[in-house]
Amino acid sequence: MKVLNFGSLNIDYVYTVDHMVAAGETLASSGMNVFCGGKGLNQSIALARAGAPVFHAGMIGPEGGVLLDACRESGVDTRFIRMVEEKSGHTIIQVDRSGQNCILLYGGANRAVSQAFADGVLDFFEAGDVLLLQNEISYLDVIIDRAYEKQMTIVLNPSPYDGNLDACDLHKVSLFLLNEIEGQQLTGEREPDVILSRIRQMYPQAETALTLGGDGSIYQDRQGRQYRQPVYPVKAVDTTAAGDTFTGYFLAAAVSGAPAQERLAIAAKAAAIAVSREGASASIPTREEVLQAAF
Repeated sequence: MKVLNFGSLNIDYVYTVDHMVAAGETLASSGMNVFCGGKGLNQSIALARAGAPVFHAGMIGPEGGVLLDACRESGVDTRFIRMVEEKSGHTIIQVDRSGQNCILLYGGANRAVSQAFADGVLDFFEAGDVLLLQNEISYLDVIIDRAYEKQMTIVLNPSPYDGNLDACDLHKVSLFLLNEIEGQQLTGEREPDVILSRIRQMYPQAETALTLGGDGSIYQDRQGRQYRQPVYPVKAVDTTAAGDTFTGYFLAAAVSGAPAQERLAIAAKAAAIAVSREGASASIPTREEVLQAAF
């Protein structure tokens, strides 16, 4: 079984602020750092650091060599990453004094994925292989359709949630990994249990892992059985890659055949370590760090 993450690669410009800037406000930041990020890159690095063999497919711009290096240094197979003339995707991230963040995203090279490129990548994979997707690249609907035809297992983190997802046949998704905001956007519901019930009604073939911030996470299998996991308490410094870390570790545990409660626990531990550190991909722990963590 091979794992392919067809996703974004971004350069993150992270500003430390007292509070999130309001409309019309000019706000001085107390610090600024540049990190490798993008939901795709973060999740590939989390998968690799969790011990899963993962291929990453995506596009970078001329200044994106640092993104390629970050993947390689973590053990991600980068044979399907291509350089194009368009600038690399990037984000402007505000992180406030409580560690919360808000993110402005520029797609850049991530939006240069073509149907021909997608077809060429997917030719390398076969039935039973796992495809992980987010919503930061172009031709997402085509990639889902083609992977489904090949009988790959499709995993989707529907973020950012926007109109591009309307073109996608989400009935082809085997596992949704999403937070409560994305759950609300997908279902129109607010309460976690109602979100999960609605997803099961809409997509009865899919499993769901729903993260709830400080309230932990819930996994629901295809039979509707639910497993719950509280958070591991830490002092939050930067929550930027918490969800991506959870996604990578949860999926790596699932691929390895770990039972549901074990998947949730290791993903929650990894995410707790990630929020205690600055940066996106830089904050993602290794499997050894997670296993040795004392919570």
